Amino acid sequence: MEYATRIREKLTAGLAPVRLEVVDDSGRHAGHAGADAAGETHFHVTIVSDAFTGKSRVERQRIVYTLLADELRERVHALGLTTQTPGEAGT
Repeated sequence: MEYATRIREKLTAGLAPVRLEVVDDSGRHAGHAGADAAGETHFHVTIVSDAFTGKSRVERQRIVYTLLADELRERVHALGLTTQTPGEAGT
């Protein structure tokens, strides 16, 4: 299974987002540390979820990192995050 799909599935199951975007930025990082010619090493995720209500930016990131621990250990080298509540995102 592709890593982008795994990321989507785990974040959907764990956070029930109202908005989720997973962008594979690996092509933009060719030649950089952690990059692999096979791709799927660098991602940016935008996630809007009620689960983030009352949580700091660091707490939100820790939640996501915990859910994606396997992917980060196996292949994903860089993970950019935008984490918001529906109120913050205007949704």
